Amino acid sequence: MSTQQEQKFVIFKLGEESYGIDILRVQGIERMLEITNVPKTADFVEGVCNLRGSIVPVIDLRRRFSLEQKDYSDDTRIIVVSIDEVKVGLIVDSANDVISINEEEIEPAPSVIDSIDNRFIKGVGKVDERLIILLDLQEILKKEEIVKLQEITD
Repeated sequence: MSTQQEQKFVIFKLGEESYGIDILRVQGIERMLEITNVPKTADFVEGVCNLRGSIVPVIDLRRRFSLEQKDYSDDTRIIVVSIDEVKVGLIVDSANDVISINEEEIEPAPSVIDSIDNRFIKGVGKVDERLIILLDLQEILKKEEIVKLQEITD
């Protein structure tokens, strides 16, 4: 009997890199929506959007990870996740894949990943020849940042 446990991840792209978010945290994937800027917010906060009657703060992951900015395209998506019971939209270049990764195929983040800050990385998943950078949502938004985002939508 196998003791391997699989986790499912929503896979998205920022540039050439593939990233994964635990599917249990994902509430939806949306095409780009109209976003209203909110003054005096962190530079990575794009604004807020109206998602079926709910006001949801939206952050640009490229800015959060200090990556080069890129114009939004038809492939751009907003992944709606729940962080500490707060809905947050994450703008990514594209998202269209869900994969399962065995726990034994997940390794700690190597120090050689220099595309983003290592504190955002939970681990690296190996699927066939692909490497998937698995994100730690709790590190992407700190508690005080979540509180500020809640204030935007209140």
